[in-house]
Amino acid sequence: MTTIDEAPVLIDSARTPPSDAPPRARRRRSPATWLSGGGLANLLFLAPTIVVFALFSWSPIVQSVVMSLQRTNLITWEWVGLDNFANVLADPLLGTAVLNTLWFAVLALLFGFPLPLALAVLMSEVRRGKGVYSALAYLPVVVPPVVAVLLWKVFYDASPTGLFNTVLGWFGVPPQTWLQASETAMPSLVLEATWAGAGGSVIIYLAALLAVPPELYDAAEVDGAGVWRKVWHVTLPQLRGVLFVMLILQVLATAQVFLEPFLFTAGGPNNATVTVLLLIYRYAFQNSLGGDYGEATALSVMLAIALALLSFLYFRLTEKWSS
Repeated sequence: MTTIDEAPVLIDSARTPPSDAPPRARRRRSPATWLSGGGLANLLFLAPTIVVFALFSWSPIVQSVVMSLQRTNLITWEWVGLDNFANVLADPLLGTAVLNTLWFAVLALLFGFPLPLALAVLMSEVRRGKGVYSALAYLPVVVPPVVAVLLWKVFYDASPTGLFNTVLGWFGVPPQTWLQASETAMPSLVLEATWAGAGGSVIIYLAALLAVPPELYDAAEVDGAGVWRKVWHVTLPQLRGVLFVMLILQVLATAQVFLEPFLFTAGGPNNATVTVLLLIYRYAFQNSLGGDYGEATALSVMLAIALALLSFLYFRLTEKWSS
């Protein structure tokens, strides 16, 4: 006879399959099961988005690759294969443009990357008027970029009565040739670009700081940590993922700088501010009658490939650190 104590054991063993039972075979999805599961309805729902994305995103990319193999001014067309790429690589100005772009990127990262983070940390510590400070920080982003560049061009007036030179004169510093000298032209462009783009980064960092648990700061204060130690040991580790994303976005943006060198100096003086995108513009609109869009597109494809490889390597190298 079965005792009362053994009954639950028998019931449980009856309900529980043996551990050595073979796993269930995974059912293969056939077109019939895909249709019955709502696959067609999902596809029809996504079809407009797929068509629009293919039309406005992938179609221009494919057309650009095709155009890079042609010599064209959009009136006449001639297949030249890889000649456009060879001509671009043989251009002595390409090396200058690449170095200038790298120089702009380095200066922008040195000054433009830590500044928004520092402003966001300072603004997060403010008890009153945080909304006013946020609006003031974001105000340069609201100003149209062309208007901002033209405004700063007035500020960079090289005469003694220019705004910046007037301020320097108060401290006994002689007037500076901001945009007219090769040594100061690129830093001047970086200064304006940092002012114009910092506001968006400040808002992103402020939003990320809201997700940092306040208990971490309280624990740091109990341990006697000051402001700098709290930022180094609490804020930066908590914002690690955001910082890595913002860094690659800024690198990609600085590698495609065009507006500032085009409107401030047109690439001068002595090609000191010619960037890769400005060189693409010259290929397309300033070389010959109607321009050579084939060479311009070839350089664009080369830039896109370089940035794609850079992004891939960056995310592979930082995938462990950013998690």
